[in-house]
Amino acid sequence: MATESNDYYDILGVPRDADAEQIQRAYRTLARRHHPDVNKSPGAEDRFKKINEAYNVLSDPGRRRKYDQFGDAWRQIPDDFEQAAGRTGAGAWAPAGAGGAGGGGGGGGWGGAQGFRSGRAAGGVVDVEDLFESLFGGRAGGPRSFGPVRGADTEAELTISVEDAFHGDRRKITLPAPSGGTREYEVTIPRGVTEGSRIRLAGQGGSGTDGGPRGDLYLRVHIAPHPRYRVKGRDITVDLPVAPWEAALGATVPLETPDGVVQVHAPPGTPSGRRLRLRGKGMPNPRGAPGDLYANVKIVVPPKLSDEERHLLEQWARVSTFDPRRAG
Repeated sequence: MATESNDYYDILGVPRDADAEQIQRAYRTLARRHHPDVNKSPGAEDRFKKINEAYNVLSDPGRRRKYDQFGDAWRQIPDDFEQAAGRTGAGAWAPAGAGGAGGGGGGGGWGGAQGFRSGRAAGGVVDVEDLFESLFGGRAGGPRSFGPVRGADTEAELTISVEDAFHGDRRKITLPAPSGGTREYEVTIPRGVTEGSRIRLAGQGGSGTDGGPRGDLYLRVHIAPHPRYRVKGRDITVDLPVAPWEAALGATVPLETPDGVVQVHAPPGTPSGRRLRLRGKGMPNPRGAPGDLYANVKIVVPPKLSDEERHLLEQWARVSTFDPRRAG
């Protein structure tokens, strides 16, 4: 039986020369399809974690270069390996046995001279002492000359419902850990968060060096498609079903919104497709004015008429001079 590829490009379904926009577009499509809140099929959560891990690597230019060059061994490579290679004149560095992207690089590592190779045409093993000096400012095993360095900030994607964005929420989420595997985080989703905004988890990013603090983790928010609500910025649009007589005579009808049921007045002669604006009833804004809610009028005809209803409509048709094909 065929096994699923662990290659990050295969997971996202993008070519190896995909640009950042292609990678992001593929991630959003897959994340919404496999998000555990949406997809309840077996294996969806594991698939979602793989998708997140692939995106976290391929969306970061530095990580992507390491992955393209070293494949599965990319986590062993220091973040500044390119600068280190340039300072030592060594070209491209890799742990011993590391293959290209998607390859199954073998053993070795950063522990000794046998763990390095050079990309120079002339070949030759690099002096591990020189490499440690270029990377850490001191000889191998010796003290480093620089002080504490803060860890790198990292970013992940978080897909939430319209209701969670409107009211806020507190939940536990599982994301790929920087060192491999997964890690659980407790996240407070602010009330009124919008598409594309970021939630900061202080001190949950990359590890620092020499006692430096950890970086921060930023969660990029995406609002999942909703069967009723359409969100753009802080404005929300929702369909408002009305009967033909309510549209013709005018009526006040109930409308379900993320903040509960409200009463909406449709004036006499309201046509299908008219947008009724409810000011301030859209997405809340803790730092300013809330968005608006737009009720999109949709005239709904009874699927079956009673004898009395049919009689009344026939009577209306006889006395009416209205021609909908010449209206407007």
